[in-house]
Amino acid sequence: MNNYKLLLLIFLILPVFLFAQDTEKEAIKKVIQTSYVDGLQNKGPVADIEAGFHPGFELLGMRNGELTKWPIYSWISYHEKKLAEDPEPPKDNEKVTAKFPMVDVTGNAGIAKVELFRDGEKIFTDYLSLYKFEDGWKIVSKIYHDHREK
Repeated sequence: MNNYKLLLLIFLILPVFLFAQDTEKEAIKKVIQTSYVDGLQNKGPVADIEAGFHPGFELLGMRNGELTKWPIYSWISYHEKKLAEDPEPPKDNEKVTAKFPMVDVTGNAGIAKVELFRDGEKIFTDYLSLYKFEDGWKIVSKIYHDHREK
């Protein structure tokens, strides 16, 4: 009888846990879409970018076998310069879209695999790491593969 009660309790609690996981995954996707895809990739407002990125964020890359680091403040400065040069939103064929093949959450840590496309062509596969702070999920780092480099 005790095993039956334990099993019943597990089946009652499990959907709540899974729903919470799905809610956090959707929150992560929203931050990435708003701050990164719509913000940085598609000439969105700087305020939206800053809302989703932690000030300590770093983009990590590989150039000629060497690790490179680019902090968020440098990326935002570059974004502002590009906006000043051409404030028009991207045309439909220039707009970057995203797919989220994988989002995983454990406690206050999350990771997302994000595939970026322009005009139907995959241009980047990004791996974004996030932490959940009091004010929500923040992107803290990025590594990537550039599909345009063949």
